[in-house]
Amino acid sequence: MEPQNLSKVTEFQLLGFQNLLGWQALLFAIFLCFYLLTITGNMVIIIVVSEDPRLRSPMYTFLQHLSFLEIWYTSTTVPLLLANLASWGHTLSFPACMAQLYFFVFFGATECFLLAAMAYDRYLAICSPLHYSVLMSPDNCIALVTVSWVTGVGTGFLPSLMISKLDFCGPNRINHFFCDLPPLMQLSCSSVYVTEMAIFVLSIAVLCICFLLTLMSYVFIVSSILRIPSTSGRMKTFSTCGSHLAVVTIYYGTMISMYVRPNAHLSPEINKVISVFYTVVTPLLNPVIYSLRNKDFKEAVRKITRMKCGIYRAKVTGRVLTQ
Repeated sequence: MEPQNLSKVTEFQLLGFQNLLGWQALLFAIFLCFYLLTITGNMVIIIVVSEDPRLRSPMYTFLQHLSFLEIWYTSTTVPLLLANLASWGHTLSFPACMAQLYFFVFFGATECFLLAAMAYDRYLAICSPLHYSVLMSPDNCIALVTVSWVTGVGTGFLPSLMISKLDFCGPNRINHFFCDLPPLMQLSCSSVYVTEMAIFVLSIAVLCICFLLTLMSYVFIVSSILRIPSTSGRMKTFSTCGSHLAVVTIYYGTMISMYVRPNAHLSPEINKVISVFYTVVTPLLNPVIYSLRNKDFKEAVRKITRMKCGIYRAKVTGRVLTQ
């Protein structure tokens, strides 16, 4: 018997939200608005932290890196989603699909490590304020940031490499809005058991461990807050930490439900809805929760705005006087 001649897939077609034909224009407008707000909000954080010397603490260093990360993280998937909605389907070459998968895992894993580091920073600031400047010195802060980025770079290699080694013989239609792990494994015509188990173990190592470390930090923070004698002080700190924990829970919860479930396949439509939360929603919530509700940051924004407006008015006045 002659061996079967299988054609190899060289490109993938992303179906996106084609099942919602009557909602394409509205979805495009909503996702575009979310994307522009995310880019703008995170750019504002980066600029303000760079311009104001009062925001040179470790907390704002972490926040600046998180904002830089969020810009690239959401840009890995959302522009392609918008192109898909505008053109009724989008084709992606095999190398481009693998590249998108790598950067998605890389940025997603790095965010997990940064969120855990930020929770540890808040734990030290609230629970060990007398030792905070020593334990979270500028060198230690930069070391944590560097480890987060380097570990994220390494984390992205394993899934993308293992997926690229799979055989794809057709069909080539991915029922998703980006090249994600579950739909790609479903399309493969070779055995995916080893790949699925490796990704499952990696997901536990990154998502669950980082989430538990973050959760433990907030448990200690809450127990410390309960010992604050001032009721208003407790409520203010609870409000801030509660908002942080809510965003972290949304991000980790949706990621864990997507990747820490071997041999359990949800419907493609549910997968897409879950993916929207960690690719579109949380990148927008992070700048709102971590900075725009922060008194020092808002004061820095007002100061820089007044300064820039003053410079602009001086330039306009100077032009008028010279005419």
